[in-house]
Parts: sequence; C-alpha cells; structure tokens
Amino acid sequence: MSRRPKLRSALILAGALTFAMTGAYAQAPKGCATGLDLATLGPKTIIGQGPNGEKAASVDQLQLTPDEIAKIKAGKFRVGITMQTVNLDWSQLQVQGITDTLKKYGVEVIGVTSAEYQVDKQIADIENTIQRKPHGIISIPVDGVATAATYKKVSAAGIKLVFMDNVPAGLKHPEHYASMVSADSQGNGWIAAQIAASCIKQGGKLGIVHFGVDYFSTNQRTKAVKDWLARNRPDIKIKQVDFTDPSKVSQIAGDFLTANPDVQALFAVWDQPALDTISSMRAQGVNIPITTVDLGLQSAIEIAKGGPLKATGSQRPYDQGVAEALAMMKALVGKTPPAWVGVQSLPVVQGNVLESYKTVFKKEPPKELVAACNKAKPACK
Repeated sequence: MSRRPKLRSALILAGALTFAMTGAYAQAPKGCATGLDLATLGPKTIIGQGPNGEKAASVDQLQLTPDEIAKIKAGKFRVGITMQTVNLDWSQLQVQGITDTLKKYGVEVIGVTSAEYQVDKQIADIENTIQRKPHGIISIPVDGVATAATYKKVSAAGIKLVFMDNVPAGLKHPEHYASMVSADSQGNGWIAAQIAASCIKQGGKLGIVHFGVDYFSTNQRTKAVKDWLARNRPDIKIKQVDFTDPSKVSQIAGDFLTANPDVQALFAVWDQPALDTISSMRAQGVNIPITTVDLGLQSAIEIAKGGPLKATGSQRPYDQGVAEALAMMKALVGKTPPAWVGVQSLPVVQGNVLESYKTVFKKEPPKELVAACNKAKPACK
C-alpha cells in the first residue's frame, strides 16, 4: 500500500501547525487590493505582441462589408471547431461567440470537439474534422509543437484555418492559417501583477503557479507579471512552480506552499489553477492573496466574497469568439485577415465583479454570485 497519501497529509498538517504556532506565513499589508482606481488599473491599449512579434490588429478591422456578407450568405459554408477542452467557462463562451456569429450569417457549425488537453486526441480530432470536408476550422492547439504537422494538413486540404490564442511552431501567415485571435495576455498579466504587488510588503516574495508547457498565451501572462514587477517593484522576489497537468495543480501548489511559507501573495496563470491553489491553501490553513487571469463563475464568486482571490485580468472570450468567426468568414470569401487580432483586457475586482460578469458572459449575474456579493463584508458595490 502506498504511503504517499499519508506523507501528503503529514506535510499539510506540518504546514498548518507551523502557521498556527509561529505565524510564519507572511501577512499582506492592510491596504492589499483596496482603494483601487479602475481608471488607472492595467493598460488602456493592447501592449502584447503576436507570436511572431506582430503588432495587434483591432477587431474593427474584421467588420464585414455588405458585399462580403452577401457572398457569405450565398456560400453555404461549413466550419468545424476543435477545442483543447470544453470544460471551462472560457471555452464554452468562445464556442458560443463563434457559433452565434456564424449562424447570424448562415454558416453551419458541423461540430465541436474537445481534446481534454491530450495531444493524441486533438490530432485525431483535427484529422477527423478534415475528413468531414468543412470549408474552415477554428481551433486552439493543445501543444504548439506536437500538433504542428497535423495543422499543416488543414491548409494542404484547402481548408481555411483560424487559431485562438496560439500558433503552432513553423506555421506561417497566410500560407498555413488565416488569422490568430487572442486576448492581450500581457495586459492581463499586468493587471494581475499590479494588484498582487499591492499585497506584498517591501522586499517580500510573490509565488507564481505557472503552466509548464511552452504555450504562447500563458507564457505571455507570466512574462508580463515578471516584467511589471521588474519595472515597478524590483524589491519583490519571485518563486515559481510549474505544472503540466491541470488536474494536479492542487497537489503541486500545496507542496509549493508548504515549502515556501514566506510567500506573501500568489499569481496563478488562469482561474482554474487559482481555484485549485485556493483549495490547497484552505487545507493548510493559509490565507494569502492571489490574482489570476480569466473570469469564470466560480472565480467571480471567490472575488465577490472578498477572500483570497483578489482580482483577475479577464479575457473577453465571447467577444474573442465573435472575432474568430469574423476572421474565418473574411477568409472564406477570399480576404486575408490580419495575422494577429487582439482583444482588450478587463480588470475585475470585488467592486466591479457584477458588471464585469455581464460584460464577459453577456447575461445578468446568477443568483449565487449576487448572493456572494451581498454577504461579503464590505458588500460588492
């Protein structure tokens, strides 16, 4: 019988006892993440670059002309969507934005696949979608290297290809793909860094829970956090832990916290790893501030409660999906969309979480989010 579970429990207990007896876990300043001016929080323009150093094109450049709309509606086009997973609010909003927009112009979505972060499954998903002979495929790569050869088969088959968030290694625009659309990952990382820094005393430490796969958008987020700190808070020291399997974040983050009780705040590279890190914190009796990127319902609720999750630099996944659909339709009628289209960052804190939810999800906040706001002390504004 494995002794690993007992060892894990012992580590958690040891960390909790250390915290309880000595107060070794660093405490945040009283002004942590409060009194924030949303007007000055985060960049007001897109500061990131595309995967090949491209300057961001505006979503406005994808607007369809009357002539293009007529051609699209007459074309009876068919498009497939291949996702890394559909088990995230972010993914579901992307698919909804794509589907709603394509449907508006008479383009059929022939199916949505979910690779569940598995390279082999995504390769099979792409190849199966090619066999269905769509006019276009919209996709987010699980791995930018391992899937590259398969994505090249898409353009070789005469199928238009639009990426979300990342371009696989070696693919060139417009030879292999029509466009890539993403959030301003550096802008989102900047927001997370600003707020995390407000929670760290002079000379303190920030812990980073990073995705250890070479992936453009997540790399950009972490890079932006480090760059912002180097420029604005060089006194802050950084400790980083990487994960490659999202299902193992709780364990990895828990071990990191046990080994680094002097960390005063955390940054997790997207919201689900942030939530898993918070679960580990609670198991150890640790309460330190954390910031992240993306906004899902559960992360919105955590922000509303006024607990450890202080803020997120949110993407606008529905709007991103709209942009991807527009880029695809431009390509379907023979136009060449920009290589990289950027979508503006959105800072989300407790004070604007309800309004931000409406901006991101395109609907009113659900009862459980409103209730979390009302119960918080102080309540959400």
